[in-house]
Amino acid sequence: MKLQETNSPFTHEQIEYLNQLLPTLTEAQKMWLNGFLAAGPVEAPAAPPTNGAATATATATAVKPAEAPTAVAEPISAPPLTKDVTVLYGSQTGNSETLAEELSAKLKAQDFNVTLSSMDDFKPKNIKNLDHLFVVVSTHGEGDPPDTALSFYEFLHGKKAPKLDGLNYSVLALGDSSYEYYCQTGKDFDKRLEELGASRLTDRVDCDVDFDEDAAKWANNVLESLQALQSSTGDAVQEAAAAVAEADTAPETPVYSRTNPFYAEVLDNVNLNGRGSNLETHHIELSLEGSNLHYEPGDCLAIYPENHPSLVNALLENLSWSEDESVTINKQGDEGTLREALSRHYEITVLTKPLLKHAAEINANEQLQDLVKDDNKEQLREYINGRDLLDLVTDFGPWNVSPQEFVKILRKMPPRLYSIASSENANPDEVHLTIRTVRYHTHGRDRFGVCSVQCAENLEPGDTIPVYIQKNPNFKLPEDPETPIVMIGPGTGIAPFRSFVEEREEIEADGKSWLFFGDQHFRTDFLYQTEWQKWLKDGVLTRMDVAFSRDTAQKVYVQDRMKVQSAELFNWIEEGAHIYVCGDKNRMAKDVHATLAAIISAEGNMSEEEAEAYLTGLKKQKRYQRDVY
Repeated sequence: MKLQETNSPFTHEQIEYLNQLLPTLTEAQKMWLNGFLAAGPVEAPAAPPTNGAATATATATAVKPAEAPTAVAEPISAPPLTKDVTVLYGSQTGNSETLAEELSAKLKAQDFNVTLSSMDDFKPKNIKNLDHLFVVVSTHGEGDPPDTALSFYEFLHGKKAPKLDGLNYSVLALGDSSYEYYCQTGKDFDKRLEELGASRLTDRVDCDVDFDEDAAKWANNVLESLQALQSSTGDAVQEAAAAVAEADTAPETPVYSRTNPFYAEVLDNVNLNGRGSNLETHHIELSLEGSNLHYEPGDCLAIYPENHPSLVNALLENLSWSEDESVTINKQGDEGTLREALSRHYEITVLTKPLLKHAAEINANEQLQDLVKDDNKEQLREYINGRDLLDLVTDFGPWNVSPQEFVKILRKMPPRLYSIASSENANPDEVHLTIRTVRYHTHGRDRFGVCSVQCAENLEPGDTIPVYIQKNPNFKLPEDPETPIVMIGPGTGIAPFRSFVEEREEIEADGKSWLFFGDQHFRTDFLYQTEWQKWLKDGVLTRMDVAFSRDTAQKVYVQDRMKVQSAELFNWIEEGAHIYVCGDKNRMAKDVHATLAAIISAEGNMSEEEAEAYLTGLKKQKRYQRDVY
């Protein structure tokens, strides 16, 4: 927008100057300037600046006595802006919560009064009383809000949502660009807050799986803009930037985390499946001694894996590049060999829409150009499914680019998260995992699960692997150890329930516990069989129902065992039991949810809608928790 002489009180020279200045200002500078002018009238300068006719006109206007008003009004001062800030997070795996906590710590360090809350603990109607709101939210599944954000999301998008004209806000969205509805929940919140009249303090930032640098930049922008908004004198923007820089460089005690993983030593690695099984599931024990890492049942361990050597070799051979060529491997400018980059730093087993679009920018191949066109969305989705970087390289070659240009389009290697299968109380300085090896054949080639195959083939006792703890606040045992629990976990979904039962045994919990477990064959695939049988005998586990789908002519799954126990299962729920589901989200979790709804409907004499509302109520009470993947 440009100033015009016809609709402003400024001279032609002033308008030209302002039209040159305004487009160069940042949002934070504009906010500071607005606050500065609102604080009261600007005093005339002691000495007139030298700026030709425009300056002479302005000076004459300022000092001409005849034009002074007979009664001088009191200056109108802007009311002091509140330093109360609210940070809300909606998290499925804990990343949003961690980033929200980090933002809150930075805000508190700058003397802001911070309210930090999960969306499911926040009373939605209170949003109309807020001045500054910062939302950190992930997207779950195909564009859905995480469970903890669902109620707040529905309220904000419903008819009862209030006008928010006095609210300043910004959104940090977390997602995975390999999914079609990338960061959709964050986009929805950002759009809806604007529709309700709120003012965007800083632009929304959408983060992929390698979110650390983008999230830190967003947090710094938030701090800078808030500081600018608060100040009415001095160079607020520079002061805020300096304060942010100082906060970021303040010395801290080194901790092991996502950006600084701990190299854990392998203590044991055994295949849990019996001879003749179609499956390969590894029980891995790692040492955390000296890490100061701690976890609770329900948390996850994140592993930074390495790509399979055969895939790296095929890429290097196809592209005719030397493995020793030096490339930049991160935004800090650190360098490494091309083999190191493809092995450890970049994801090469998954294709995403952004990757193909970037590839089309450096490769003029007509088929690739056609594939990424907006009207070919379905064709692009079909191509991406099940293919990897080697497919992209071979299908659309030759690639007349340098190795540096090529790796620049790749996204960072994301960590792989695994539900922890042990209790820290029962296993001090150790963490146990249950990892099923993924191998499959598609599009004419054998494929490998990056981390699972590395753990199966290349991880021996004495080796080390980079890890960190990923908190999972949405999958936790009840605070009251007498509360009954129902655990539903086929396959490797059994992992967190091993940690639950170990923990309940260690603390001598009195609450009842019921496990539903399933896999292919009883003889070869009953994971941790002797442990479960011992816990049943000792009364640590109250009851257990198992389903082995390949042992009978008609396949039987955990949801079938649930239906058989329909009346008893409903009684447990009515008694206050917490329900936990872990495992495959695409089929198992949906089938189990449908079965629970059917049981509640039948045993509780409810309609389908009432049964779904009942389950929603359990979610809100944190009595129905899912860890699905």
